[in-house]
Amino acid sequence: MNGAGVEVSFTRLGDAALAVGTPDARALLESLRHSPLPGVEEVVPALHLLTLLFDPLRLDAAELEAALRARLASLDTGAGTGSAAGERRTLVVPVRFGGEVGPDLAWCAAHAGLSEAAFVEALCGAPLEVAFLGFTPGFAFLTGLPPELRMPRLEAPRERVPAGSVALGGPWAGVYPSATPGGWRIVGRTDLRLFDLSRPEPVPWRAGDRVRFGAVPSGHAGGA
Repeated sequence: MNGAGVEVSFTRLGDAALAVGTPDARALLESLRHSPLPGVEEVVPALHLLTLLFDPLRLDAAELEAALRARLASLDTGAGTGSAAGERRTLVVPVRFGGEVGPDLAWCAAHAGLSEAAFVEALCGAPLEVAFLGFTPGFAFLTGLPPELRMPRLEAPRERVPAGSVALGGPWAGVYPSATPGGWRIVGRTDLRLFDLSRPEPVPWRAGDRVRFGAVPSGHAGGA
């Protein structure tokens, strides 16, 4: 546990990786981005988990664990975090809702007890945040849906969900970067390319980024 009694676990993954499990994973990630630890080469976030890849010639797992415990303790007191929280990016995703590109919108609205227009307004007003990336390159699990917008997954997944589909599944929202099978409820589509190896940053978002959906007329859903 850390100084505030929050459960923390450390798992060594070979000689050059250490996983730390903590409810404060996002805050720790922001702190490490703002003030990196010497010898740490990459930090890979997941839900309540960070995996740190480090240079074993510069530090060992025990030294890194001690440094992380100290960093977590500083988070408890508000020290050592710098202005990382203020530096988080916000990505606005333009979305065409309903119709052929959002075949589950009517079902979701009815499930929430809202009109389609009210459902879209509520979804666009939800303060979403990238919890972690996974499933397929560029796919972000977005947290922050209010309870009434959390939708049950399909009983049988679709064999093909078009790229750019905006979907809801359980407590998560997400956007499919490429055409894949999927079992979430599709409510709209964006033309944003969420995985492009020709760009300096192939993926436009990272853990901790804020995300907001913006409703746009059909045929005007971005594309950059």
